[in-house]
Amino acid sequence: MTNQLLLVDDDAPFRQRLQVTLERKGYTVHGAGSLAEARTLVAQVTPTHAVVDMRLGDGNGLDLVDELRGVSPEMRIVVLTGYGNLATAVAAVKAGAVDYLAKPADPDEIIRALEAEPGEKPAAPAEPMSADRVRWEHIQRVYELCERNVSETARRLKMHRRTLQRILAKRSPR
Repeated sequence: MTNQLLLVDDDAPFRQRLQVTLERKGYTVHGAGSLAEARTLVAQVTPTHAVVDMRLGDGNGLDLVDELRGVSPEMRIVVLTGYGNLATAVAAVKAGAVDYLAKPADPDEIIRALEAEPGEKPAAPAEPMSADRVRWEHIQRVYELCERNVSETARRLKMHRRTLQRILAKRSPR
């Protein structure tokens, strides 16, 4: 039996690149760009593995993780997100994900997470995030929680709106 993998991500170019890589590694990949598409695919095929983006255009990927656990409790599920934080990582693992990775995740890292033995702990990162990167991630997280409202984000962060706009206009620090 081949490994059937459900890949759910609304970023079509990223999804297509990851799909090609996963197919080369021996998975039969069923790609979906939304929760609705994913639910339709799950009704047709029972995947053994899943890679689910946290934020989708039509909802939260964590809702799908719960549903996938109901379909197949032994399914190996990895959650990807561009807006990672500790609270959502804990929620993903509690929902049944085997790992939680920040985007853009390396395909080899995703495969390691999918194929890891139950209870196997991931290695610590070789290079932890810089303080500037942690600050930038926090600002991005609050910005997303405020539904991308600059004024509300600035108020919550106790920061001038123009300062926040300059920070948001820059690329993320390494």
